Amino acid sequence: MTQKIFAFFPEAAYGPALNSVGIAQAVERMGHKAVFLSDPGFVDVYKGYGFEAHPVNLSEPMPPEQMAKFWSDFINGHIPNFRKAPIDQLDNYVKGCWEAIVDSAKWAEKDLPGILAAIKPDVISVDNVILFPAIKQHGAPWVRIISCSENEIEDEAIPPHLSGMSETDTEGHAAFRAKFKEVIKPIHDDFNEFLIAAGEKPYELGEFFEASPYLNLLLYPEPVTYKRARPLDPARFQYLEGCVRQDKPYEVPTFAKNNDGPLLYVSFGSLGAGDTDLLKRLIAMLAKTRYRALVNVGDYMGEYSDIPGNVIIDSWFPQPSVIPQVDAVIHHGGNNSFTECLYFGKPAIIKSYVWDGHDNAMRVEETGHGFRSARYDWTDEELIAKIEACLTDEAMAARLKATSAHMQSQNGQEKAARLLAALAEKRA
Repeated sequence: MTQKIFAFFPEAAYGPALNSVGIAQAVERMGHKAVFLSDPGFVDVYKGYGFEAHPVNLSEPMPPEQMAKFWSDFINGHIPNFRKAPIDQLDNYVKGCWEAIVDSAKWAEKDLPGILAAIKPDVISVDNVILFPAIKQHGAPWVRIISCSENEIEDEAIPPHLSGMSETDTEGHAAFRAKFKEVIKPIHDDFNEFLIAAGEKPYELGEFFEASPYLNLLLYPEPVTYKRARPLDPARFQYLEGCVRQDKPYEVPTFAKNNDGPLLYVSFGSLGAGDTDLLKRLIAMLAKTRYRALVNVGDYMGEYSDIPGNVIIDSWFPQPSVIPQVDAVIHHGGNNSFTECLYFGKPAIIKSYVWDGHDNAMRVEETGHGFRSARYDWTDEELIAKIEACLTDEAMAARLKATSAHMQSQNGQEKAARLLAALAEKRA
């Protein structure tokens, strides 16, 4: 077997980054070489796993700690908008994100051609929501990885991406799509000018990326997929069933109180941890219950005092090692948290605040794998009732067991590696 070179270009977030690491590790187990194209702030993440990594500037160059602060400040500045319905986040949070994303594509175009010429990859995998023309034009087959919710691939019969709407709310779907296009039009016009200058055809309003003609890998689990008007062609679209990464082992500590109570895990991700008022409210509620809880507070450990005996906080947990040991999870709806709960058969209560967390919150409830919950407008009694249902609902437990068995039988990382290797062999 001739060794092939596989390049991975995930967006600068831990979810996509670590999923690509898992696939890259599987590729290397097959005897091939994996290299990463990376936002400068994530280069050390990939090097820490032993991979070659090439920095690609996605914004004005700045030190990694300054870049990390930029995004935490961006999120924390939008906390008031997290109280709004998804459609009412379009002209603030979502608009700001797309402006930054379009700028990132422009910046990347300066570095990518030279880096790709030096690496000479046989296949390039991109996990992002926007087209980088240099990757499409390089000449090697390119693969799109969709690590957000499945509805990132649009279909008129399913809820629009980021809407958090029910499958049945077709009137709402139309209103969301109309407002999204209205808000996004100036940004989209600017992006199309960039595409034309780069030698690409302009996209239709609202579209920032296209499906790959070669292969598209969806991290979404097949048991919770949407009913589409146009089913995705399995020759080009493959589900990776969560593609759950491995992490270091975790031993649950002894709790000073309720040490035999049901164990919960609470996490809103590294960026969502900035919402300290919400996490403090949850901790105060948990103090009055029979549960134990592990609570991820991110970089804000210093904000907390007087932690009750049935709660343990930390700045980080090896989530794929923690979730199998808990009884239920309260999280923000990030796609990794969403799929990891399903993979390990754990019920979830999702308090979404941005992006596809809204879609995953609706999906977990509509498919009977957990509950969505208002992020702020809830009472202790309401949330405790949802937790109790997660612990006692036999139909939900059976559904989770079946979904978990299906996902674990698929081995998404190895499946992705086989598909990428087959694409490289076909090219050869």
